[in-house]
Amino acid sequence: MNLRKVQDADLNEKKVLVRVDFNVSLDESGNVKEEFKIAAAKETMEYALSQGGKVALVSHFGRPGGEAKEEFSLEQLVNDVERILGVKIKFVGDCLDENIGDELETLQDDEVLLLENVRFYAEEESNNAEFSKKLAIPFDVFVSEAFSVCHRDQASVTGVAKILPSYAGLWLQREVENLEKLRNNPEHPAVAIIGGAKIETKLPLIHKFEENFDYILVGGKIANEAIDQKIEFGEKVILPVDFSQDRFDIGSETIENFEKIISGARTIVWNGPMGKFEEKPYNTGTKKILQAIIESESFSVMGGGESVQILEENGAMDKISFVSTGGGAMLDFLSNQPMPGLDVLND
Repeated sequence: MNLRKVQDADLNEKKVLVRVDFNVSLDESGNVKEEFKIAAAKETMEYALSQGGKVALVSHFGRPGGEAKEEFSLEQLVNDVERILGVKIKFVGDCLDENIGDELETLQDDEVLLLENVRFYAEEESNNAEFSKKLAIPFDVFVSEAFSVCHRDQASVTGVAKILPSYAGLWLQREVENLEKLRNNPEHPAVAIIGGAKIETKLPLIHKFEENFDYILVGGKIANEAIDQKIEFGEKVILPVDFSQDRFDIGSETIENFEKIISGARTIVWNGPMGKFEEKPYNTGTKKILQAIIESESFSVMGGGESVQILEENGAMDKISFVSTGGGAMLDFLSNQPMPGLDVLND
């Protein structure tokens, strides 16, 4: 793809709207658990500020159903966002607030605006044209830094991008570069590891990987579903030969088979756990597969909320070549599904 890059934009004294993805999970105390998704926006934000831009961040958070609900307010993230991004946040309680333009004018060099949850308006998900115009009014430039929603055709993803000069952020550029390499020209032997649930959503991806990968290792609930439904695959697709008790994890013989294939790989992409990893002892398969990937000398990519959780829990975020912020978006990109949020940035 030939994306328009934020490095090519004139941001000096411009009001810049950056679409980020702060749709993170919180712990029992209300603290952010998925710092990685917030940190992914830092480099682009710092770049825009260094170029003299006045920056506002816009995101969704949860599924409020087009209504303003306190439990889905981004205000509760302000302290964590300030700490992770290293800036002062001025929170605006309505993403269409008529004073946003004035607020941008008064920002100090180390301040950015954080707009309230864009999904408090139903028009966001329906990609309402009038809503997109209202969201764009205070701004001169739009920057997309939310690869994880680029498979959505929504107002803050595509609608605003068609109105304002629009560019890909620095992290989004890396997402596309690394995933294009996986999709179009992987170094061989290339191994895809697919787990998690919902076989119907993973089947197109498995079939796509059959075209240019050497092995597709299938685990998790989708392996159970594939076996139970007697789904037939080509010889590249390797299903488990045994399971742990209750079929909540892959078995020891399957782990050995997978480890052997992984050890010889030059390219590895992994999405979805091998079992019910959040409960011991059903995390064994997932941990052993992760360790095998780390010990291999492969170019490795992981993505999706559960995959990031696995990495964070095992202190392995820096041991994988590239970690994608996208789950569904990564799968759609790799299986050649429509990516409207990228198409609007493509020359």
